[in-house]
This record gives sequence, structure tokens and C-alpha cells, in this order.
Amino acid sequence: MSTLSDDAKSGVAFTPSVTRYALVMLTIAYAFNFIDRQILVILQQSIKEEMALLDWQLGLLTGPAFAAIYVTAGIPVAYWADRANRKNIISLAVAVWSGMTVLSGTANSFWQLFAARFGVGLGEAGGSPPAHAMISDYYPPEERGAALGFYSAGLHFGIVLGFLIGAFVEQAFGWRYAFMVVGAPGVIFAAIFFLTVKEPPRGRFESASSAAQVPTLGETIAVLRGFRSFWLIAVACGLTAFGGYGVGNFLPAFVERSHGISGWDLGVVMAFGGGGAGMLGTFLGGRLADRLGSGEQRWYLWLPAAASTLALPLVFPMLLADATPLAIGSMVMVTALTNTYLGPSLATCHQLVPPAMRALTSAILFFILNLIGLGCGPPFAGVLSDVLGEAHGTDGLRYALLIVAAISAVGVGFFVLAARQLPKDLARSEG
Repeated sequence: MSTLSDDAKSGVAFTPSVTRYALVMLTIAYAFNFIDRQILVILQQSIKEEMALLDWQLGLLTGPAFAAIYVTAGIPVAYWADRANRKNIISLAVAVWSGMTVLSGTANSFWQLFAARFGVGLGEAGGSPPAHAMISDYYPPEERGAALGFYSAGLHFGIVLGFLIGAFVEQAFGWRYAFMVVGAPGVIFAAIFFLTVKEPPRGRFESASSAAQVPTLGETIAVLRGFRSFWLIAVACGLTAFGGYGVGNFLPAFVERSHGISGWDLGVVMAFGGGGAGMLGTFLGGRLADRLGSGEQRWYLWLPAAASTLALPLVFPMLLADATPLAIGSMVMVTALTNTYLGPSLATCHQLVPPAMRALTSAILFFILNLIGLGCGPPFAGVLSDVLGEAHGTDGLRYALLIVAAISAVGVGFFVLAARQLPKDLARSEG
């Protein structure tokens, strides 16, 4: 363990208050990340009507327009972060994605908006992998599930704020101003983050030799290639995200079309029924995994498998019930249960690799997660909605989302397979 000597060398005492402040600031940065990423979801019906778009175009805007550059740039940025000051990279990333969100409000065509969302994705590629690595240097292994779960809950806090602010500003001033209102504060926050957050020594809780390693990209991939559980976790996360993004990005449109809720009321429903429930599930998933995993590490993977299994039957009333209270109540439960996976999955992957590989490991995990989830989920749902809409009208979206959710459920099996492989891989990583 190199904690004391590294803290002394850095000139910073990483007391509980320092680490908690850093975790909160990283979580706020992640909230800005998802405010700017998901603001389009609550505004999409107004944008669809003004620009005369089809659902497949909305699927492209909320998925591949962002995901294409996000997954491509994420790996080189993470490679950089494993060697450079991670705090500085995150500060720059927040400023870029926030500025591009402001520019989204000036778009006058589908392709201009597509380009602006592409820019948001470029900035956000520098957000999570460096943050994951910093958190694993702020907190010891037995606390990482909770810490990464707390951080991951920031995405849902961002969704809550994005839905509320987006709905309010859109109703009062129009959708263009909504992009500007949520984007501008992020530029200011980037400066505060840069000035106040302290960079932790790399590998604080590992041996000095492990912390000193500076592996190449090829070496990192070679290490991960030897851990079958990592690839199973990545596919499991990707399939879970396929449903999360594919269904979640169209839920506001579904609620508006099928249940007649719009404007501020829609923002409140989606903020607390979607974002709030997701935040609770993500946070509790990390804490519960740490508690259960202290005796049996496979619980880090059994937990999301069990939660997604419990959520599956609730998808039917969420999408098929005509009674609005039943549909929204089911949505709350489904969202909470299906968002337990991220903190435990990240903590498990970080346990497999040395400290200098963590940002890149997160980036590779997110590459697969977002390629399957964000890159394929929304456009698949959008195309399917257009196709089914020809025969079923408004209900076409309802049936499309049901099919997407069914495909996503396959992820449960991959979590179970990863749990079976995990003990062997952990033994190999510690050997």
C-alpha cells in the first residue's frame, strides 16, 4: 500500500472531506454530462414538429449522432488520462460539451443539430473514464462499489434536472433556449472544477510497483483479453443499456402520445418517474453490491442480473396499460431495478486491472456499452416505431419499445456467465 507516501509526495492530505468533495464535484460533472446529453429527449417532440422529422431521425439524434464520436474518442482520451492529469482533462471536457450544447440551440436543420450533438459527444468522451480512475484512487477496493454507484447516480440527477429545466424553459421560451440554459452553466462549472478539485496519486491503494506501471494500449488490451469475465460484463452492460437508451429515450414521446401528458407535467413525470428512480437504483445498487460482495464478490454481478429479472414482468404494464397511474408506477420500478448495474460492473472491472489501466478499461467498457446501447438502441427503436406505426398508428411506438425491452433482457444471461467466470479471473489478476 502506498497511500501515506504518495499523499506526502503530492503535498495534499486526502482526508475524508477532501475525497468526499472530489466525489461530489465529479458527480456534478457527470450530472452536467447527462443534462446536456439527454436534454434532447424531453425536447424531441417539439423539434420533430418544427423540423418535420421522422422517428428514425430522432433515433439518430439521440443515439448515433452522439455515440459515434463518443465511443471513438473515448479510448484515446482514456489512454491520455492514464498518463496525464485527469482533473485537467475532465475540466476541458466539461467546457467543450457544455459549449456544444449551447450551439445546439442555434441549429436550423436536422444536419446542423446532428453536428452539434456530435460535438457534445466529443466533449463527453473525456468525462467518465478519467473520473472512474480518479474515484478508484480516492477510495479503497471495499468502498469503490458505493463510490462509483454514487458517481453513476449523477447521470440520473442530470436527467432529473434536464427534464425539469427543459420542460419549463421549452414551455416558456421554446426548445432553443432550453439548450442554452442548460449548457451555459457547465462552462462556469468547468473553471470551478479545475481550480478546486485535487488530483489523487495514481494507485494510492495498490503496491508501489503496480502503481508505477505505465502500460501501452496493446498491453492493456492484452491483459483484458485474458479476463473472459470483463468481456461478458461489457456485453451484459451493453444489452442492458440497449433497453435503457432504446426505451428510455422514447419514453417521453410515448407518455405524451399514449397518455396525453405534455409540457411541464411531462417534465415532472419523467424527472421523478424516470430520472429520480434511476438515481435511486444506481446509488443503492452500488451500496448493496459492496455489502453483499464483502463475503462473495460474485454478488457484484448477481445483483444486476436479479434486478433486471425482477424488472422484466413490470415492462408489460409500463408499456401496455391504458391506466396512466399503473403505467407510470411500473416505469418507476423498472427504471430503478434496471439501473443497479453500472457501479458494481465498474468496480468489478477495476478490480481486475492495475491502477494505470483503469481509465482505459472504463473507456473500453463504455465503448462496448455505448456502441450496443446508445449506438443501436434509439435508432432501432425509432425505425421499428416507424414501421409498426404504419399498421398500428400511435401504438406502433408502444410495441416497438416492448420488443426493445425483450432484446435487452438477454443481458441477464451475460451477467450470470460473467459471475461464473469471475473467481478464476480475480485469482489470476492477484497472482
